[in-house]
Amino acid sequence: MRHSCEHVLTQAMYRLFPGIKMAMGPATEEGFYFDFDPGKHKISEADFPKIEEEMKKIIKANLPIRRQEISLAEARKLFKDNPYKQEWLDEIEAKGEKVTVYWTGNEFVDLCAGPHVKSTREIGPFKLFSIAGAYWRGNEKNKMLTRIYGTCFPSQKELDHYLWQLEEAKKRDHRKLGRQLDLFIIPEEVGPGLLIWTPKGATIRREIEKFIVEEQIKRGYQHVYSPHLGRKSLWVTSGHWDLYRDKMYSLMKIDDQDYLVKPMNCPMHMMVYKSKMRSYRDLPLRVAENATVYRYEKAGELSGMTRVRYITQDDAHIFCREDQVVEEFLGVIDYIIFLLKTFQIKDYYLRLSIRDPKNKKKYLGNDKIWNESEDKIRQAVKKAGLKPVIKEGEAAFYGPKLDVMIKDSLGREWQCGTIQVDFMLPTRFNLTYIDKSGKSCQPVLIHRAPLGSLERWVGLLIEHYAGAFPVWLSPVQTIVIPITERHNQYGQKLVEALKKNNIRVELDDRNETASAKIRDAELQKIPYILVVGDKEVKRKTVNVRTRGEKIWGEMSIDKFLKKIIFDIAKKRQV
Repeated sequence: MRHSCEHVLTQAMYRLFPGIKMAMGPATEEGFYFDFDPGKHKISEADFPKIEEEMKKIIKANLPIRRQEISLAEARKLFKDNPYKQEWLDEIEAKGEKVTVYWTGNEFVDLCAGPHVKSTREIGPFKLFSIAGAYWRGNEKNKMLTRIYGTCFPSQKELDHYLWQLEEAKKRDHRKLGRQLDLFIIPEEVGPGLLIWTPKGATIRREIEKFIVEEQIKRGYQHVYSPHLGRKSLWVTSGHWDLYRDKMYSLMKIDDQDYLVKPMNCPMHMMVYKSKMRSYRDLPLRVAENATVYRYEKAGELSGMTRVRYITQDDAHIFCREDQVVEEFLGVIDYIIFLLKTFQIKDYYLRLSIRDPKNKKKYLGNDKIWNESEDKIRQAVKKAGLKPVIKEGEAAFYGPKLDVMIKDSLGREWQCGTIQVDFMLPTRFNLTYIDKSGKSCQPVLIHRAPLGSLERWVGLLIEHYAGAFPVWLSPVQTIVIPITERHNQYGQKLVEALKKNNIRVELDDRNETASAKIRDAELQKIPYILVVGDKEVKRKTVNVRTRGEKIWGEMSIDKFLKKIIFDIAKKRQV
């Protein structure tokens, strides 16, 4: 239905803006979009009402939508004035595929593989909601086109709910809140996709890193640090150079040797394993690192914290015996579920990503290795009582993986954590251990990054919490607001007392009214606001308000300290 609605959009555009050229546009999980070459026309969101009106006329006309298979020559002639369609036809010809078009009535036709509804009257309520620039085929070297986004639902109720979600998403947009709360910047002088964590954002990151390192130590992980670059040969051995090169940055020469900034930590951790002889008694060996890696993303795909060109992974590699794989995998699943509970993420599912059996050239290794890897994951998820969604073709090039797909409070899906079983890299790096009988054996490798990347994770959390972080993560946990200047001295003493208890606190002693200071603290989403005036100075107390304008009233400093320390320890939301 959405695919058909996208065709109706294009048909309406042709009626209203003569001379434009259609490029491409698919239906998506939540709607559709289409890219146009506008030619002489300047199209904006102000044009949406008349475009939607024209679309309604087409839908009401109940035009049949019919499929037609034509020859390549006929297609060339049909789209002779459209260079974008000619480029698609070049690809179809190169692949030896059939050419199909879809007609909407007798007026409009597009090169398309379908499927579609039978007629325009089967298209439900729709809405156009934004316009943007988009490079042809996502390549910044190509022409900038005009992209129109829209959506379509079977009922008005479903459409209204989705439009509400869009409005709510705008309020929660981590890029907007990131500026408002001063969490990160992406300066043009540094470069697209290269963010800088500001002091408040760095506080959130530091608390997360401290928490996961402490928890990993409890679970038997050992932490390392590795360089940001290494010899090209490392990534030739790992297979990244052959199968991941489009995500890697250019070579650099150091002492006449080729070096690369790392896109992955795997080879570095292989070196840790190889640094000494290993026995079966040493396994499992769990090597962890919060490490920054660098990956190329197209300019048009970059988005705030969720799509960047450097990412910091909560990475680890578990080297284990084959008989330990299932239990180690289960241990990672348990850790991931623990993390999701801690961050108050309740809506999620697991996706088992396996290789595409029709395109084995994308992957390293043979069928035996892949079957063994997939079998180990299936055993683990079955033992855990989980039923993952199977996704063919989404495996890493060296092995299958279990991805954590989470839904935020608006129902949007994010791919975050991942666990992968790998029989491949231990072979390529010649990793061995000595078994009980003195025989040299190869370990199995488990790759795991439960949060995926700290950049995306924090961006997701900003939106999930709408910027109102739990107390333990809030950059400023409480703020002291003196009512007048004569209360500043008492306010300063409070700040010092709170800091001695490791509370992140600020004093707002600006020459503003108390109500203005409280409003600003609310906008900064600070969990606790402590107002002090004559009564509080006299009684050595504080007047406590919480985020969301909840007033707790007067309490002793000790009582407040116990409360906030408890909230931090239990990672509570207020």
